[in-house]
Amino acid sequence: MKNILPVLTVILALLVVWYASAFQLNKQWALDMAARQDRTMTTPQLIADTWAQDKPKLPAPHQIVVELWNTVALKKVTSKRSLVYHAWVTLSATLAGFGLGTVLGISLAVGIVYSRVMDRSVMPWVIASQTIPILAIAPMIIVVLNAVGVSGLLPKALISMYLSFFPIVVGMVKGLRSPSRMELDQMRTWNASGAQEFARLRLPASMPYLFASLKIAMAASLVGAIVGELPTGAVAGLGARLLAGSYYGQTIQIWSALFMAAAVAAAAVGLIGLIQRATLKRMGLDR
Repeated sequence: MKNILPVLTVILALLVVWYASAFQLNKQWALDMAARQDRTMTTPQLIADTWAQDKPKLPAPHQIVVELWNTVALKKVTSKRSLVYHAWVTLSATLAGFGLGTVLGISLAVGIVYSRVMDRSVMPWVIASQTIPILAIAPMIIVVLNAVGVSGLLPKALISMYLSFFPIVVGMVKGLRSPSRMELDQMRTWNASGAQEFARLRLPASMPYLFASLKIAMAASLVGAIVGELPTGAVAGLGARLLAGSYYGQTIQIWSALFMAAAVAAAAVGLIGLIQRATLKRMGLDR
């Protein structure tokens, strides 16, 4: 109970601020409508109106909950109006990009740690690649791939990979270099080969760093998948829901898609956390 109370207090404070902000941002439209209809509104009526508008500037929390219920629980998962359907479309690109980013990130990290040439040549380019805004490079990737007849999942997966591989490279390099000089000397004393040193010392030592990086990479992959859906004019996916909502001023739809994206990211990161605890416990590294 002591651990739950602070969380509930923060949530309650956020709800109070949210409802107050929704009232403040939406009240002018309600007042203008009342003036056009030549009627006056009491304060309770004004508050109720600001929390029940069809296209508010800022939806009230209960409006988003209702929209989520209608599009998640009351729609078939195969329906184009189901957020579960759209979330799966985005998640499929996210997982593909995350997988590609993980393979690329780990491969680059191993090369950087074991090759001085790669460390001096590749690592600066890896860092420089993240200075390019994803909103600028995403349309370029899509245009180039469309020109060679590649469309659908792969362009979004490549954009996800672009965002996800960097934290994995950085975390894995840090992890592979984490063994102390004494530990490395001990392996040489035992006449361990390079492969044995990697498998029995460097790789186990890198696991905590790797899993921390994977959590960041998963969230970044989801962002990349959503961004990748925007310039394609996609009709499916959470990015498509955001785009359609912005076109037609459906702010409730936009916010519900954002909350769904947050839920998907939280579930994916939580799954990585479960795998992390099981793996580190099996390796005797769980503390």
